[in-house]
Amino acid sequence: MSQAKKLLIIDDDEPFRRRLALSMERKGFDVSTAGTVPEAFDVMHDVMPQYVTLDLKLKDGSGLEIVEKLRDIKQDTKIIMLTAYGNIATAVAAVKAGATDYLAKPVDADAIEKALLNDHDSQLPPPPQNPMPADRVRWEHIQRIYEQCDRNVSETARRLQMHRRTLQRILAKYAPRESETDQDAL
Repeated sequence: MSQAKKLLIIDDDEPFRRRLALSMERKGFDVSTAGTVPEAFDVMHDVMPQYVTLDLKLKDGSGLEIVEKLRDIKQDTKIIMLTAYGNIATAVAAVKAGATDYLAKPVDADAIEKALLNDHDSQLPPPPQNPMPADRVRWEHIQRIYEQCDRNVSETARRLQMHRRTLQRILAKYAPRESETDQDAL
């Protein structure tokens, strides 16, 4: 095997860890696993992985402390934080600690592979010339949920956590304009 892609999977959910390890081995990774914080520290020193996936909340500690320790040992490791407790605050904390990316469970091996092999160091593309205005994005989101709820106003309002009457008023209005340049094209 030329230049093995060493992957360390740290997760206290043993069935998930085994399935993910098997899937990633099929994708060409040389996989090591750990289920606890001390075990993770031992394997990290032995393997020196290029890639790591780890659970944010382990039974005996936090994945954030593992990220910090791993960054001290090997700076260039790509770390993907996995969690079933996804929210903006934990994502920010994971990235600040040194994680490369953050994925919410349930997640499949293809998404993990894509995140691991993605070149995060490349320059971001330029912003769009005429982005969609926020009120148009909001209106389209509401319309999508409304359609997914089979045009049931009460169910849509419940899922969007808004008052039913407010939703009815929004739905009664025309869609906001996409942008001024779109209007010029008409």
